Amino acid sequence: ANIEMERKIVIGNLELDADGMSAEIDGEEINLTRREFNIIYKLLSYPKKTFSRVQLMDEFWGVESETSLRAVDVYITKLRDKLSACDGFEIKTVRGLGYKAVLS
Repeated sequence: ANIEMERKIVIGNLELDADGMSAEIDGEEINLTRREFNIIYKLLSYPKKTFSRVQLMDEFWGVESETSLRAVDVYITKLRDKLSACDGFEIKTVRGLGYKAVLS
């Protein structure tokens, strides 16, 4: 039998499912765009690791993107709003560097 490992992250009351590209807090689905999902999944896959705006931009917008690095900040702000009810982690700004997820 060829059974794929489930690609889920559960932190506190948040569940992220990479295969279904879905996010739930306390069983309630949270609407995330594909890019929002990918960013939060990346941050939570490596808790405490700081990702620079450039790293996130290159990975989720593409190296050739003309988008400003400030777009990353906008996405982080949206994620903080949408995931404010989550009790398991916080997205921290690392001044001058970027962002990291810190588990509580």
